[in-house]
Amino acid sequence: MIVSLPMYNVSPRLQREYEALLARVLADAGLGGQAALLREPELPALWRRPDLLLGQTCGYPYVTFLKGVVDLIATPCFDFPGCAGGDYSSVIVTRAVDGVATLAQARGLTAAVNDRHSNSGMNVLRHAVAPLAREGRFFGAVKWTGAHVASLRALKEGEADVAAIDCVTYGYLLEEAPDSLQGIRVLQYSVSSPGLPLVAARGVPPQQRQRLRTALLAPSAALRAHMDALHIKAFQHRPGEDYQRIAQIEAEAAGDADFSA
Repeated sequence: MIVSLPMYNVSPRLQREYEALLARVLADAGLGGQAALLREPELPALWRRPDLLLGQTCGYPYVTFLKGVVDLIATPCFDFPGCAGGDYSSVIVTRAVDGVATLAQARGLTAAVNDRHSNSGMNVLRHAVAPLAREGRFFGAVKWTGAHVASLRALKEGEADVAAIDCVTYGYLLEEAPDSLQGIRVLQYSVSSPGLPLVAARGVPPQQRQRLRTALLAPSAALRAHMDALHIKAFQHRPGEDYQRIAQIEAEAAGDADFSA
């Protein structure tokens, strides 16, 4: 079996903390030594692996193509601005020097988007601009960047003008790499939706999935220490129905064609 939590590793310290959290969860669940750590997995291939004991995905791929492939284990509750319980939102940002003070003023400009499968970088940004669109479009162009950090870089280098950044990533960057946010202005926060869930392959035995969930929902003192270092207040078990909010956000923006292939 393999385990991997790659979604928020924006610094070496965070990567170490997430790896330590993984090891502690496995130990507390009585599964220590039963899985290998995969540090740099390929996405979305990781989420489809039948040997995934514990990983993390975005809610958008969960509702669009991972139902029946993975089982929801628990969702972290962060203490960053833009988070509320197990829900999160995105920070919609622009370059501070360009005089764009509202999202409406970004009409015809270029959006930097991390991935077509991203709720925080694509789905909620599409939802935010859909009411402002004309003939199904708002932006003049879309630049696909591959990562939230790369989207911010595209803004700073003048290759794009607006981006939506997961508020957890944004909060981590404020602490770990504040220079990456210099010259960036916050326009608004997006609509909120359930956060990135920890998942296991559907083929993982039910008793193992339950032991992982129990370890996360009732954390030991040792696990709590790692959670505190990562701004995680708690873990919640969210049923699959909760994640239909993401599909609803998609449906509400269905008329916007900015992010079409």
